[in-house]
Amino acid sequence: MGPGDGRAHACARTRVDRLLIPAGTAILPPPRWVRSGDLNGFLGLALDNVTQLVILASILIGVFQFPADLVLYRMVPGTALGVLVGDLAYTWLAVKLMSRTGRDDVTAMPFGIDTPTLFAMVFGVVGPVKMATGDAVLAWKVGMGVTIAIGLVKTVLSFAGDFARRVVPRAALLGSIAGIAILLIAFLPALKVMRDPLVGVPTMTILLLALLGRVRMPWGLPGAFVAVVAGATIFWLRGAWSGETHGPSLGALRLAVPWPTLAWLDALPQTAAYLSVALPFALVTVIGGIDNTESAAAAGDEYRARDILLTEAIATIAAGLCGGVVQNTPYIGHPAYKAMGARAGYTLITGIVIGVGAALGVLSRLVAMLPEAAVAPILIFIGLEITAQAFLASPRHHGAAVALAFVPVAAAVVVIQAGSLLGTLGRSPADFSGDAALTWQTLLVLGNGFILTAVLWAWTLAAMLDGRPRVAAALLAFASLAALCGLIHSPLPTGGLFLPWSPPRAITTQLAGAYGVAAAICWMASARQRGKITA
Repeated sequence: MGPGDGRAHACARTRVDRLLIPAGTAILPPPRWVRSGDLNGFLGLALDNVTQLVILASILIGVFQFPADLVLYRMVPGTALGVLVGDLAYTWLAVKLMSRTGRDDVTAMPFGIDTPTLFAMVFGVVGPVKMATGDAVLAWKVGMGVTIAIGLVKTVLSFAGDFARRVVPRAALLGSIAGIAILLIAFLPALKVMRDPLVGVPTMTILLLALLGRVRMPWGLPGAFVAVVAGATIFWLRGAWSGETHGPSLGALRLAVPWPTLAWLDALPQTAAYLSVALPFALVTVIGGIDNTESAAAAGDEYRARDILLTEAIATIAAGLCGGVVQNTPYIGHPAYKAMGARAGYTLITGIVIGVGAALGVLSRLVAMLPEAAVAPILIFIGLEITAQAFLASPRHHGAAVALAFVPVAAAVVVIQAGSLLGTLGRSPADFSGDAALTWQTLLVLGNGFILTAVLWAWTLAAMLDGRPRVAAALLAFASLAALCGLIHSPLPTGGLFLPWSPPRAITTQLAGAYGVAAAICWMASARQRGKITA
């Protein structure tokens, strides 16, 4: 074909295009789903997830004395796999939305490890099983089973999340999470900060200045990233200056590919005792997923809520099947990532770095390199934000209900810390007698099942505050039944369930009866209220 023929062909093609495309129609370039803003998004999201894994590993190994190999090469890679699955799915949903709309400003939903569940699983499931049995592998299997149960519950709730959101008041859901946030997520890491203040206090100062004081960090880097790097630098420079090795031995890189396993089936009898954790946290993340989807829609990115919710459910099941012990969830902050200029690349890179990095052993090495005092301030900030949100997002007159939800969590914290202290002294609660034994039993009863207890107490008080004593009566009646089988207030050291007709302690029937009397009082108040209205 000669030059003249080429020009003729080009002119003919132009004429055909003009016939097919109406005049005045803009020809849009293919949407770009990776932008420079994805780097900032990646740094923020990846660091958040790495922080969760650092805390998971440090608490299990440092507090509950789990074998490092079990945590770093089974639990961490399995948990990270859920992040990979979810981030890949959210990346695909964003690219699909770009293709459907022709827009190039679509931002993927952020996704990662759920912080409140991490603490609930560590201090409410995995840690207590290890303390009660001394068997770390059994505790891991129970954690896997509960994580899978959470994923299955989320799968069902993804089709009914809107109904649950309408029925359960925010004070009950957010109040229970706020109690965990301030007493577990913020308080326990604060102990890590004060244990090594030279690292922890400067890190926390930088973090609070950046995230709450709105102080811009050098080169526009994320505040959390700058804070952790600064803390880790102080930690390792101090070690080099003093000649002392404060950090763990890093060892050689080691493959840790997470494979599906049915090992959790061996622990089903023990797992049943902790299933009360599954429903509240599955419900909270499903409702949070709906809220986050609405937040994304307000920012201009319309995702189907069911797609978002089913993704987090499938990712959680995948994590549990492959050795993970913490559920996954869409993160709050889609508008913030959009404001950074992030598109769909940041979730893709985060998923690969977290998931593949864990499988190659790189992530476990990084987890070992970061000192606890350098990452603990991030959790303090998260705890403060979640607690503030619980009060601000709930109706003002429900403030007392939010506060009431803190009480069972406080008992659980005291039991955890006292149990740890007794263990270091070579003692156990079995050594108590008299008033000390009674006090310990009371703390144990109040703390066991603290998540469901917090939801029920806050929901009941919210119903009273709204002038609905009949709802309060129904909730108290359910609490009576729950106490009879150990879903709440189990007197067993493991927090285990039991048959209603064979309670292990007399306190169980007393609690069930007390809730029953309280339910009757609320029912009579409702009847009197109706009588007044009729009159």
